Amino acid sequence: MTIDVENFRNRRNDDRWNRVSVGDIIERVTWGTPDKVALVCTPDATIDPARARLTYAEANALVNQVANGLLALDLAPATRIAMFCDNSNEAWLTKIAIAKAGMVAAPVNVMMAPDVILETLAHVDASIAIVDQAQWDKLGDRLGPAGIKPIMAIGSGRSDVAPGFDEFIAGHGASEPEISIHGDDIWQVLFTSGTTARPKAVMISHTYTYMTAYSHVLTLSRGLEHESDIRHAAFTPMVFHIGDHACVFAPLIAGGSAVMGRRPEGHVMAETCTRERVTALFGGSPQFVESLIRAVEERPFAYDLSAITAMHFGWAPLSPGALAAFRRICGGRVKVYEICGQTEAVACHRFHIDQHLDMYLREAPASNHVGLPSPIMAATVWGENGEDLRARPGVAGEAVYRSPAMFSGYYRDQKATEEALAGGWFHSGDSFVYHDDNVRLMVDRYKDIVKSGGENVSTIRVEAVLQQHPDVERAAVVGMPDERWGEAVTACIIPRNGATIDDAALIAFARERLAGFETPKRIVVVDEFPTTVGGKILKYKIRQALAAE
Repeated sequence: MTIDVENFRNRRNDDRWNRVSVGDIIERVTWGTPDKVALVCTPDATIDPARARLTYAEANALVNQVANGLLALDLAPATRIAMFCDNSNEAWLTKIAIAKAGMVAAPVNVMMAPDVILETLAHVDASIAIVDQAQWDKLGDRLGPAGIKPIMAIGSGRSDVAPGFDEFIAGHGASEPEISIHGDDIWQVLFTSGTTARPKAVMISHTYTYMTAYSHVLTLSRGLEHESDIRHAAFTPMVFHIGDHACVFAPLIAGGSAVMGRRPEGHVMAETCTRERVTALFGGSPQFVESLIRAVEERPFAYDLSAITAMHFGWAPLSPGALAAFRRICGGRVKVYEICGQTEAVACHRFHIDQHLDMYLREAPASNHVGLPSPIMAATVWGENGEDLRARPGVAGEAVYRSPAMFSGYYRDQKATEEALAGGWFHSGDSFVYHDDNVRLMVDRYKDIVKSGGENVSTIRVEAVLQQHPDVERAAVVGMPDERWGEAVTACIIPRNGATIDDAALIAFARERLAGFETPKRIVVVDEFPTTVGGKILKYKIRQALAAE
Protein backbone atom coordinates (compact mmCIF):
# COMPACT_ATOMS: atom_id res chain seq x y z
CA MET A 1 0.00 0.00 0.00
CA THR A 2 1.36 3.39 -1.04
CA ILE A 3 0.18 6.27 1.13
CA ASP A 4 0.27 9.83 -0.22
CA VAL A 5 2.14 11.96 2.27
CA GLU A 6 3.07 14.73 -0.18
CA ASN A 7 -0.12 16.28 -1.59
CA PHE A 8 -2.64 18.54 0.07
CA ARG A 9 -5.21 18.51 -2.77
CA ASN A 10 -6.86 15.95 -5.04
CA ARG A 11 -6.34 13.15 -2.55
CA ARG A 12 -8.43 9.98 -2.71
CA ASN A 13 -9.20 8.29 0.58
CA ASP A 14 -10.39 4.91 -0.63
CA ASP A 15 -8.64 2.48 1.70
CA ARG A 16 -10.58 0.64 4.38
CA TRP A 17 -8.83 2.52 7.17
CA ASN A 18 -9.87 6.02 6.08
CA ARG A 19 -12.67 5.80 3.54
CA VAL A 20 -16.32 6.78 3.73
CA SER A 21 -18.36 3.71 2.73
CA VAL A 22 -21.94 2.78 3.50
CA GLY A 23 -20.89 -0.86 3.57
CA ASP A 24 -18.67 -0.20 6.59
CA ILE A 25 -21.36 1.29 8.85
CA ILE A 26 -22.32 -1.97 10.56
CA GLU A 27 -18.77 -3.36 10.65
CA ARG A 28 -17.38 -0.36 12.52
CA VAL A 29 -19.86 -0.78 15.36
CA THR A 30 -18.72 -4.38 15.83
CA TRP A 31 -15.40 -3.10 17.21
CA GLY A 32 -17.22 -1.58 20.19
CA THR A 33 -20.54 -3.34 20.76
CA PRO A 34 -20.68 -6.47 18.55
CA ASP A 35 -23.42 -8.12 20.61
CA LYS A 36 -25.79 -5.16 20.55
CA VAL A 37 -28.97 -5.56 18.49
CA ALA A 38 -28.62 -3.77 15.14
CA LEU A 39 -31.67 -4.84 13.12
CA VAL A 40 -35.14 -5.90 14.22
CA CYS A 41 -38.08 -6.64 11.96
CA THR A 42 -41.72 -7.60 12.38
CA PRO A 43 -42.55 -11.30 11.78
CA ASP A 44 -43.74 -10.65 8.22
CA ALA A 45 -40.48 -8.89 7.31
CA THR A 46 -38.12 -11.87 7.34
CA ILE A 47 -38.04 -15.30 5.72
CA ASP A 48 -36.34 -16.85 8.74
CA PRO A 49 -37.59 -16.07 12.28
CA ALA A 50 -34.02 -16.57 13.50
CA ARG A 51 -33.06 -13.42 11.56
CA ALA A 52 -35.85 -11.25 12.97
CA ARG A 53 -33.34 -9.87 15.49
CA LEU A 54 -29.68 -9.53 14.54
CA THR A 55 -26.71 -8.23 16.49
CA TYR A 56 -24.10 -6.10 14.79
CA ALA A 57 -21.73 -9.07 14.61
CA GLU A 58 -24.40 -11.32 13.10
CA ALA A 59 -25.55 -8.67 10.64
CA ASN A 60 -22.02 -7.87 9.52
CA ALA A 61 -21.20 -11.55 8.95
CA LEU A 62 -24.29 -11.93 6.74
CA VAL A 63 -23.49 -8.72 4.85
CA ASN A 64 -20.00 -10.04 4.14
CA GLN A 65 -21.33 -13.39 2.96
CA VAL A 66 -23.66 -11.67 0.50
CA ALA A 67 -20.92 -9.29 -0.65
CA ASN A 68 -18.48 -12.15 -1.17
CA GLY A 69 -21.19 -14.04 -3.03
CA LEU A 70 -21.63 -11.08 -5.37
CA LEU A 71 -17.90 -10.78 -5.92
CA ALA A 72 -17.74 -14.50 -6.73
CA LEU A 73 -20.01 -13.79 -9.71
CA ASP A 74 -17.11 -11.82 -11.21
CA LEU A 75 -19.20 -8.69 -11.63
CA ALA A 76 -17.53 -5.44 -12.65
CA PRO A 77 -17.21 -2.58 -10.15
CA ALA A 78 -20.31 -0.35 -10.12
CA THR A 79 -22.50 -3.08 -11.64
CA ARG A 80 -26.11 -1.97 -11.21
CA ILE A 81 -28.13 -4.57 -9.30
CA ALA A 82 -31.89 -4.17 -9.44
CA MET A 83 -33.84 -4.79 -6.25
CA PHE A 84 -37.58 -5.43 -6.24
CA CYS A 85 -38.13 -5.87 -2.52
CA ASP A 86 -40.30 -4.90 0.41
CA ASN A 87 -38.82 -4.21 3.85
CA SER A 88 -37.02 -7.22 5.32
CA ASN A 89 -33.79 -7.86 7.15
CA GLU A 90 -32.61 -9.99 4.24
CA ALA A 91 -33.26 -7.25 1.68
CA TRP A 92 -31.59 -4.68 3.88
CA LEU A 93 -28.51 -6.83 4.46
CA THR A 94 -28.31 -7.41 0.71
CA LYS A 95 -28.53 -3.70 -0.03
CA ILE A 96 -25.63 -2.92 2.32
CA ALA A 97 -23.68 -5.84 0.86
CA ILE A 98 -24.05 -4.36 -2.63
CA ALA A 99 -22.44 -1.16 -1.36
CA LYS A 100 -19.70 -3.11 0.42
CA ALA A 101 -18.87 -4.99 -2.79
CA GLY A 102 -18.35 -1.71 -4.64
CA MET A 103 -21.48 -2.15 -6.72
CA VAL A 104 -24.63 -0.03 -7.12
CA ALA A 105 -28.06 -0.90 -5.74
CA ALA A 106 -30.98 0.03 -8.00
CA PRO A 107 -34.08 -0.63 -5.87
CA VAL A 108 -37.40 0.07 -7.58
CA ASN A 109 -40.77 1.04 -6.16
CA VAL A 110 -42.86 -2.12 -5.97
CA MET A 111 -46.00 -0.07 -6.68
CA MET A 112 -44.88 1.11 -10.12
CA ALA A 113 -46.31 -0.52 -13.22
CA PRO A 114 -44.14 -3.36 -14.61
CA ASP A 115 -43.52 -1.51 -17.89
CA VAL A 116 -42.25 1.56 -16.01
CA ILE A 117 -40.03 -0.61 -13.80
CA LEU A 118 -38.43 -2.33 -16.78
CA GLU A 119 -37.91 1.02 -18.52
CA THR A 120 -36.15 2.50 -15.50
CA LEU A 121 -33.94 -0.57 -15.10
CA ALA A 122 -33.00 -0.43 -18.77
CA HIS A 123 -32.02 3.22 -18.30
CA VAL A 124 -29.44 2.30 -15.64
CA ASP A 125 -28.27 -0.84 -17.49
CA ALA A 126 -29.31 -3.23 -14.73
CA SER A 127 -28.70 -6.76 -15.98
CA ILE A 128 -29.14 -8.71 -12.75
CA ALA A 129 -31.82 -8.54 -10.06
CA ILE A 130 -32.77 -9.52 -6.53
CA VAL A 131 -36.50 -10.16 -6.17
CA ASP A 132 -38.68 -10.47 -3.07
CA GLN A 133 -40.74 -13.62 -3.26
CA ALA A 134 -43.87 -11.65 -2.39
CA GLN A 135 -43.36 -9.55 -5.52
CA TRP A 136 -42.40 -12.32 -7.90
CA ASP A 137 -45.80 -12.72 -9.55
CA LYS A 138 -45.82 -9.05 -10.58
CA LEU A 139 -42.45 -8.91 -12.29
CA GLY A 140 -40.41 -12.07 -11.98
CA ASP A 141 -41.39 -13.75 -15.23
CA ARG A 142 -40.80 -10.55 -17.20
CA LEU A 143 -37.17 -10.12 -16.16
CA GLY A 144 -35.67 -12.76 -18.43
CA PRO A 145 -37.21 -11.45 -21.66
CA ALA A 146 -35.98 -7.96 -20.66
CA GLY A 147 -32.40 -9.24 -20.36
CA ILE A 148 -32.32 -9.13 -16.56
CA LYS A 149 -31.16 -12.26 -14.75
CA PRO A 150 -32.50 -12.94 -11.22
CA ILE A 151 -29.61 -13.93 -8.95
CA MET A 152 -31.52 -14.14 -5.67
CA ALA A 153 -35.15 -14.73 -4.71
CA ILE A 154 -35.71 -13.52 -1.15
CA GLY A 155 -38.25 -16.05 0.05
CA SER A 156 -39.03 -19.61 -0.82
CA GLY A 157 -40.49 -21.54 -3.68
CA ARG A 158 -38.60 -20.11 -6.67
CA SER A 159 -35.35 -22.07 -6.53
CA ASP A 160 -36.09 -23.04 -10.11
CA VAL A 161 -35.22 -19.54 -11.30
CA ALA A 162 -32.86 -18.14 -8.65
CA PRO A 163 -31.35 -19.26 -5.33
CA GLY A 164 -32.94 -18.11 -2.11
CA PHE A 165 -31.06 -15.93 0.37
CA ASP A 166 -29.64 -18.89 2.29
CA GLU A 167 -28.67 -20.71 -0.87
CA PHE A 168 -26.95 -17.61 -2.21
CA ILE A 169 -24.72 -17.11 0.83
CA ALA A 170 -23.96 -20.81 1.31
CA GLY A 171 -20.26 -21.51 0.91
CA HIS A 172 -19.21 -17.87 1.06
CA GLY A 173 -17.06 -16.72 3.96
CA ALA A 174 -17.70 -13.79 6.31
CA SER A 175 -14.32 -12.13 5.78
CA GLU A 176 -14.25 -8.43 4.95
CA PRO A 177 -14.12 -7.80 1.18
CA GLU A 178 -11.05 -5.81 0.16
CA ILE A 179 -12.50 -3.34 -2.34
CA SER A 180 -11.37 0.20 -3.12
CA ILE A 181 -14.26 2.58 -2.38
CA HIS A 182 -14.32 6.38 -2.18
CA GLY A 183 -16.92 8.55 -0.49
CA ASP A 184 -17.83 10.23 -3.77
CA ASP A 185 -18.53 6.89 -5.46
CA ILE A 186 -22.18 6.16 -6.18
CA TRP A 187 -23.55 3.23 -4.22
CA GLN A 188 -27.26 3.57 -5.01
CA VAL A 189 -29.62 5.00 -7.62
CA LEU A 190 -33.13 5.80 -6.44
CA PHE A 191 -35.93 6.60 -8.83
CA THR A 192 -38.15 9.66 -8.45
CA SER A 193 -41.90 9.19 -8.48
CA GLY A 194 -42.20 10.06 -12.16
CA THR A 195 -45.45 12.00 -11.75
CA THR A 196 -44.85 14.14 -14.84
CA ALA A 197 -42.32 12.15 -16.89
CA ARG A 198 -40.13 9.07 -16.78
CA PRO A 199 -38.70 8.57 -13.27
CA LYS A 200 -35.25 10.10 -12.95
CA ALA A 201 -32.38 7.99 -11.57
CA VAL A 202 -31.01 9.92 -8.58
CA MET A 203 -27.35 9.15 -7.90
CA ILE A 204 -26.60 8.68 -4.18
CA SER A 205 -22.99 8.75 -2.97
CA HIS A 206 -21.53 7.22 0.18
CA THR A 207 -20.80 10.73 1.49
CA TYR A 208 -24.40 11.84 0.98
CA THR A 209 -25.69 8.90 3.01
CA TYR A 210 -23.12 9.23 5.79
CA MET A 211 -23.61 12.97 6.35
CA THR A 212 -27.38 12.80 6.13
CA ALA A 213 -27.59 9.91 8.60
CA TYR A 214 -25.41 11.77 11.11
CA SER A 215 -27.51 14.92 10.77
CA HIS A 216 -30.75 13.05 11.46
CA VAL A 217 -29.56 11.04 14.45
CA LEU A 218 -28.57 14.28 16.21
CA THR A 219 -32.26 15.12 16.25
CA LEU A 220 -33.72 11.66 16.71
CA SER A 221 -31.63 10.93 19.80
CA ARG A 222 -33.03 13.90 21.71
CA GLY A 223 -34.14 12.95 25.21
CA LEU A 224 -31.79 9.97 25.45
CA GLU A 225 -28.83 9.66 27.79
CA HIS A 226 -26.64 8.38 24.95
CA GLU A 227 -27.17 8.54 21.20
CA SER A 228 -26.46 4.79 20.98
CA ASP A 229 -29.62 4.19 23.06
CA ILE A 230 -31.75 5.03 20.03
CA ARG A 231 -34.21 2.37 18.86
CA HIS A 232 -35.85 3.79 15.76
CA ALA A 233 -38.92 2.25 14.11
CA ALA A 234 -40.23 2.74 10.58
CA PHE A 235 -43.11 0.98 8.83
CA THR A 236 -43.09 2.69 5.44
CA PRO A 237 -40.90 1.26 2.63
CA MET A 238 -37.21 1.77 3.21
CA VAL A 239 -35.51 -0.46 0.62
CA PHE A 240 -36.46 1.75 -2.33
CA HIS A 241 -37.05 5.07 -0.55
CA ILE A 242 -34.71 7.87 0.55
CA GLY A 243 -36.28 7.60 4.01
CA ASP A 244 -33.69 4.91 4.71
CA HIS A 245 -31.19 7.67 5.46
CA ALA A 246 -33.14 8.96 8.47
CA CYS A 247 -34.89 5.77 9.52
CA VAL A 248 -32.30 2.99 9.16
CA PHE A 249 -28.86 4.46 8.56
CA ALA A 250 -29.29 7.12 11.26
CA PRO A 251 -29.74 4.68 14.16
CA LEU A 252 -27.08 2.32 12.80
CA ILE A 253 -24.49 5.06 12.40
CA ALA A 254 -25.01 5.90 16.08
CA GLY A 255 -24.67 2.30 17.18
CA GLY A 256 -28.37 2.01 17.98
CA SER A 257 -31.09 -0.29 16.66
CA ALA A 258 -33.22 -0.02 13.52
CA VAL A 259 -36.69 -1.58 13.72
CA MET A 260 -38.60 -2.23 10.49
CA GLY A 261 -42.12 -3.27 9.63
CA ARG A 262 -43.73 -3.78 6.24
CA ARG A 263 -46.89 -1.69 6.51
CA PRO A 264 -47.91 1.32 8.66
CA GLU A 265 -50.98 -0.32 10.20
CA GLY A 266 -51.94 1.23 13.54
CA HIS A 267 -52.02 -1.86 15.75
CA VAL A 268 -48.84 -3.31 14.21
CA MET A 269 -47.04 -0.02 14.87
CA ALA A 270 -48.34 0.15 18.44
CA GLU A 271 -47.48 -3.47 19.24
CA THR A 272 -43.98 -3.17 17.77
CA CYS A 273 -43.22 0.10 19.54
CA THR A 274 -44.38 -1.46 22.82
CA ARG A 275 -42.43 -4.71 22.42
CA GLU A 276 -39.19 -3.07 21.30
CA ARG A 277 -39.38 -0.06 23.62
CA VAL A 278 -38.94 2.16 20.57
CA THR A 279 -37.45 5.58 21.35
CA ALA A 280 -37.86 7.26 17.96
CA LEU A 281 -40.57 6.79 15.36
CA PHE A 282 -41.08 7.85 11.78
CA GLY A 283 -44.81 8.41 11.72
CA GLY A 284 -44.96 8.83 7.96
CA SER A 285 -47.89 10.95 6.84
CA PRO A 286 -50.32 12.48 9.38
CA GLN A 287 -52.90 9.83 8.44
CA PHE A 288 -50.53 7.09 9.65
CA VAL A 289 -49.87 8.99 12.89
CA GLU A 290 -53.62 9.24 13.40
CA SER A 291 -54.06 5.49 12.74
CA LEU A 292 -51.52 4.80 15.50
CA ILE A 293 -53.39 7.12 17.85
CA ARG A 294 -56.69 5.35 17.14
CA ALA A 295 -55.13 1.95 17.73
CA VAL A 296 -53.82 2.94 21.15
CA GLU A 297 -57.08 4.63 22.10
CA GLU A 298 -58.99 1.47 21.14
CA ARG A 299 -56.80 -0.69 23.41
CA PRO A 300 -55.25 1.71 25.94
CA PHE A 301 -54.05 -1.02 28.30
CA ALA A 302 -52.47 -3.19 25.60
CA TYR A 303 -49.80 -0.74 24.49
CA ASP A 304 -47.06 1.32 26.12
CA LEU A 305 -45.41 4.01 23.99
CA SER A 306 -43.82 5.87 26.86
CA ALA A 307 -40.28 5.12 25.65
CA ILE A 308 -40.75 7.31 22.56
CA THR A 309 -38.85 10.59 22.91
CA ALA A 310 -38.91 11.74 19.27
CA MET A 311 -41.39 11.40 16.39
CA HIS A 312 -40.91 12.82 12.92
CA PHE A 313 -43.49 12.95 10.15
CA GLY A 314 -43.86 14.51 6.72
CA TRP A 315 -45.81 15.24 3.52
CA ALA A 316 -48.50 17.35 5.23
CA PRO A 317 -49.11 19.33 8.43
CA LEU A 318 -50.24 17.58 11.61
CA SER A 319 -53.23 19.15 13.30
CA PRO A 320 -52.89 20.48 16.88
CA GLY A 321 -55.57 17.99 17.93
CA ALA A 322 -53.54 15.07 16.59
CA LEU A 323 -50.40 16.43 18.28
CA ALA A 324 -52.21 16.60 21.64
CA ALA A 325 -53.53 13.07 21.20
CA PHE A 326 -50.10 11.72 20.28
CA ARG A 327 -48.63 13.29 23.40
CA ARG A 328 -51.35 11.72 25.50
CA ILE A 329 -50.44 8.23 24.31
CA CYS A 330 -46.65 8.77 24.55
CA GLY A 331 -46.19 11.17 27.42
CA GLY A 332 -45.41 14.86 27.55
CA ARG A 333 -41.67 14.58 26.96
CA VAL A 334 -41.94 13.40 23.35
CA LYS A 335 -40.53 15.85 20.79
CA VAL A 336 -42.46 16.05 17.53
CA TYR A 337 -41.23 17.62 14.33
CA GLU A 338 -42.11 17.77 10.66
CA ILE A 339 -39.48 17.10 8.03
CA CYS A 340 -39.53 18.33 4.45
CA GLY A 341 -37.06 16.91 1.95
CA GLN A 342 -36.85 14.87 -1.21
CA THR A 343 -34.73 12.15 -2.76
CA GLU A 344 -32.19 14.66 -4.04
CA ALA A 345 -31.76 16.44 -0.68
CA VAL A 346 -33.06 14.62 2.37
CA ALA A 347 -30.98 16.39 5.03
CA CYS A 348 -34.26 18.29 5.22
CA HIS A 349 -35.96 21.33 6.60
CA ARG A 350 -37.18 20.50 10.10
CA PHE A 351 -39.94 22.17 12.08
CA HIS A 352 -39.55 21.54 15.80
CA ILE A 353 -43.04 22.20 17.06
CA ASP A 354 -42.05 22.95 20.66
CA GLN A 355 -39.57 25.56 19.49
CA HIS A 356 -42.36 27.52 17.78
CA LEU A 357 -45.38 26.25 19.70
CA ASP A 358 -47.42 29.48 19.76
CA MET A 359 -46.94 29.90 16.00
CA TYR A 360 -47.95 26.30 15.37
CA LEU A 361 -51.06 26.38 17.58
CA ARG A 362 -52.15 29.67 16.02
CA GLU A 363 -51.63 28.72 12.38
CA ALA A 364 -51.63 24.92 11.87
CA PRO A 365 -52.85 23.04 9.94
CA ALA A 366 -53.88 25.82 7.53
CA SER A 367 -50.18 26.70 7.28
CA ASN A 368 -47.63 23.98 6.63
CA HIS A 369 -44.60 24.94 8.74
CA VAL A 370 -41.45 23.19 7.54
CA GLY A 371 -39.08 25.07 9.83
CA LEU A 372 -35.39 25.67 9.33
CA PRO A 373 -32.86 23.82 7.18
CA SER A 374 -30.51 21.27 8.67
CA PRO A 375 -27.24 22.97 9.71
CA ILE A 376 -25.38 21.02 7.02
CA MET A 377 -27.63 22.43 4.30
CA ALA A 378 -27.62 25.97 2.97
CA ALA A 379 -31.16 26.80 1.92
CA THR A 380 -33.07 29.89 0.88
CA VAL A 381 -36.02 30.93 -1.27
CA TRP A 382 -35.54 32.43 -4.74
CA GLY A 383 -37.97 34.70 -6.55
CA GLU A 384 -38.87 34.53 -10.23
CA ASN A 385 -35.73 36.39 -11.27
CA GLY A 386 -33.36 34.48 -9.01
CA GLU A 387 -33.45 37.08 -6.22
CA ASP A 388 -33.04 35.94 -2.61
CA LEU A 389 -36.31 36.46 -0.72
CA ARG A 390 -34.89 36.39 2.81
CA ALA A 391 -35.70 40.08 3.23
CA ARG A 392 -39.21 39.67 1.78
CA PRO A 393 -41.23 37.50 4.16
CA GLY A 394 -44.54 36.31 2.79
CA VAL A 395 -43.43 36.43 -0.85
CA ALA A 396 -43.55 32.98 -2.44
CA GLY A 397 -40.59 31.57 -4.34
CA GLU A 398 -38.74 28.32 -4.95
CA ALA A 399 -36.79 26.57 -2.19
CA VAL A 400 -33.17 26.04 -3.29
CA TYR A 401 -30.41 24.07 -1.53
CA ARG A 402 -26.69 23.41 -1.56
CA SER A 403 -24.90 20.89 0.64
CA PRO A 404 -22.42 18.01 0.57
CA ALA A 405 -25.38 15.92 1.75
CA MET A 406 -27.12 15.96 -1.61
CA PHE A 407 -27.44 13.91 -4.76
CA SER A 408 -24.71 13.77 -7.38
CA GLY A 409 -26.92 14.14 -10.46
CA TYR A 410 -29.46 12.22 -12.51
CA TYR A 411 -27.84 9.23 -14.15
CA ARG A 412 -27.46 9.73 -17.90
CA ASP A 413 -29.64 12.84 -17.91
CA GLN A 414 -27.34 15.81 -18.37
CA LYS A 415 -30.12 18.25 -19.27
CA ALA A 416 -32.24 17.51 -16.19
CA THR A 417 -29.16 17.63 -13.95
CA GLU A 418 -28.04 21.02 -15.26
CA GLU A 419 -31.55 22.42 -14.90
CA ALA A 420 -31.87 21.12 -11.35
CA LEU A 421 -28.51 22.59 -10.32
CA ALA A 422 -28.67 25.86 -12.26
CA GLY A 423 -26.71 28.63 -10.57
CA GLY A 424 -24.98 26.19 -8.25
CA TRP A 425 -28.13 25.51 -6.19
CA PHE A 426 -30.53 22.58 -6.29
CA HIS A 427 -33.97 23.72 -7.39
CA SER A 428 -36.51 21.75 -5.36
CA GLY A 429 -39.76 22.45 -7.21
CA ASP A 430 -41.33 23.45 -3.87
CA SER A 431 -42.93 26.85 -3.30
CA PHE A 432 -41.86 28.31 0.07
CA VAL A 433 -42.20 31.62 1.88
CA TYR A 434 -40.17 33.10 4.71
CA HIS A 435 -42.21 33.51 7.89
CA ASP A 436 -41.59 34.77 11.43
CA ASP A 437 -38.28 33.79 13.09
CA ASN A 438 -36.87 32.71 9.71
CA VAL A 439 -39.24 29.71 9.68
CA ARG A 440 -40.21 28.58 6.20
CA LEU A 441 -43.74 27.71 5.19
CA MET A 442 -44.40 25.33 2.33
CA VAL A 443 -47.02 26.81 0.03
CA ASP A 444 -47.23 23.76 -2.25
CA ARG A 445 -45.43 21.76 -4.87
CA TYR A 446 -45.30 24.02 -7.92
CA LYS A 447 -46.97 21.35 -10.01
CA ASP A 448 -49.85 21.16 -7.49
CA ILE A 449 -50.56 24.90 -7.15
CA VAL A 450 -53.94 25.74 -8.67
CA LYS A 451 -54.01 28.88 -10.84
CA SER A 452 -57.59 30.05 -10.37
CA GLY A 453 -58.98 33.42 -11.42
CA GLY A 454 -55.48 34.79 -11.91
CA GLU A 455 -54.44 33.85 -8.37
CA ASN A 456 -52.27 31.02 -7.01
CA VAL A 457 -54.12 28.68 -4.68
CA SER A 458 -52.28 26.53 -2.15
CA THR A 459 -53.95 23.14 -2.16
CA ILE A 460 -52.41 22.45 1.26
CA ARG A 461 -54.31 25.39 2.75
CA VAL A 462 -57.65 24.42 1.16
CA GLU A 463 -57.28 20.79 2.26
CA ALA A 464 -56.56 21.87 5.83
CA VAL A 465 -59.75 23.95 5.95
CA LEU A 466 -61.91 21.17 4.48
CA GLN A 467 -60.52 18.64 6.95
CA GLN A 468 -61.78 20.82 9.80
CA HIS A 469 -65.34 19.87 8.82
CA PRO A 470 -66.69 17.09 11.07
CA ASP A 471 -67.86 14.97 8.11
CA VAL A 472 -64.53 15.04 6.26
CA GLU A 473 -61.90 12.40 6.98
CA ARG A 474 -59.43 13.49 4.29
CA ALA A 475 -59.33 15.92 1.38
CA ALA A 476 -57.26 16.21 -1.78
CA VAL A 477 -57.52 19.36 -3.86
CA VAL A 478 -56.56 19.68 -7.53
CA GLY A 479 -57.09 22.17 -10.32
CA MET A 480 -59.20 21.20 -13.34
CA PRO A 481 -59.54 23.17 -16.59
CA ASP A 482 -62.37 25.71 -16.45
CA GLU A 483 -63.47 28.42 -18.90
CA ARG A 484 -64.20 30.97 -16.19
CA TRP A 485 -61.46 30.31 -13.64
CA GLY A 486 -58.70 28.92 -15.85
CA GLU A 487 -58.43 26.14 -13.29
CA ALA A 488 -61.31 25.35 -10.98
CA VAL A 489 -60.48 24.36 -7.42
CA THR A 490 -61.80 20.80 -7.18
CA ALA A 491 -61.96 18.96 -3.86
CA CYS A 492 -62.03 15.18 -3.59
CA ILE A 493 -63.37 14.07 -0.22
CA ILE A 494 -63.24 10.87 1.82
CA PRO A 495 -66.17 11.07 4.29
CA ARG A 496 -65.62 10.36 7.97
CA ASN A 497 -67.33 7.21 9.23
CA GLY A 498 -69.57 6.92 6.18
CA ALA A 499 -71.09 10.40 6.55
CA THR A 500 -73.18 11.82 3.70
CA ILE A 501 -71.48 14.87 2.22
CA ASP A 502 -73.71 17.86 1.42
CA ASP A 503 -71.76 19.55 -1.37
CA ALA A 504 -73.37 22.97 -0.98
CA ALA A 505 -72.95 22.97 2.79
CA LEU A 506 -69.29 21.97 2.55
CA ILE A 507 -68.58 24.65 -0.05
CA ALA A 508 -70.29 27.21 2.20
CA PHE A 509 -68.18 26.00 5.14
CA ALA A 510 -65.05 26.55 3.08
CA ARG A 511 -66.19 29.96 1.77
CA GLU A 512 -66.45 31.26 5.34
CA ARG A 513 -62.77 30.47 5.86
CA LEU A 514 -61.21 31.00 2.43
CA ALA A 515 -61.05 33.67 -0.24
CA GLY A 516 -63.48 33.33 -3.12
CA PHE A 517 -60.80 32.19 -5.56
CA GLU A 518 -59.62 29.55 -3.06
CA THR A 519 -63.08 28.10 -2.40
CA PRO A 520 -63.78 24.74 -4.08
CA LYS A 521 -66.06 24.95 -7.10
CA ARG A 522 -66.78 21.22 -7.10
CA ILE A 523 -66.89 18.44 -4.51
CA VAL A 524 -66.19 14.83 -5.50
CA VAL A 525 -66.76 12.07 -2.94
CA VAL A 526 -64.41 9.07 -3.23
CA ASP A 527 -63.67 5.95 -1.22
CA GLU A 528 -59.89 6.26 -1.30
CA PHE A 529 -57.02 8.23 -2.81
CA PRO A 530 -54.18 6.90 -4.93
CA THR A 531 -51.12 7.21 -2.72
CA THR A 532 -47.50 6.28 -2.49
CA VAL A 533 -46.65 3.52 -0.05
CA GLY A 534 -45.65 6.28 2.35
CA GLY A 535 -49.12 7.81 2.27
CA LYS A 536 -48.44 10.81 0.01
CA ILE A 537 -51.40 11.49 -2.28
CA LEU A 538 -50.67 11.09 -6.00
CA LYS A 539 -52.57 14.10 -7.29
CA TYR A 540 -51.65 13.55 -10.91
CA LYS A 541 -53.66 10.32 -10.81
CA ILE A 542 -56.64 12.20 -9.35
CA ARG A 543 -56.43 14.75 -12.16
CA GLN A 544 -56.23 11.95 -14.73
CA ALA A 545 -59.30 10.21 -13.27
CA LEU A 546 -61.35 13.42 -13.19
CA ALA A 547 -60.33 14.33 -16.74
CA ALA A 548 -61.44 10.89 -17.95
CA GLU A 549 -64.99 11.30 -16.59
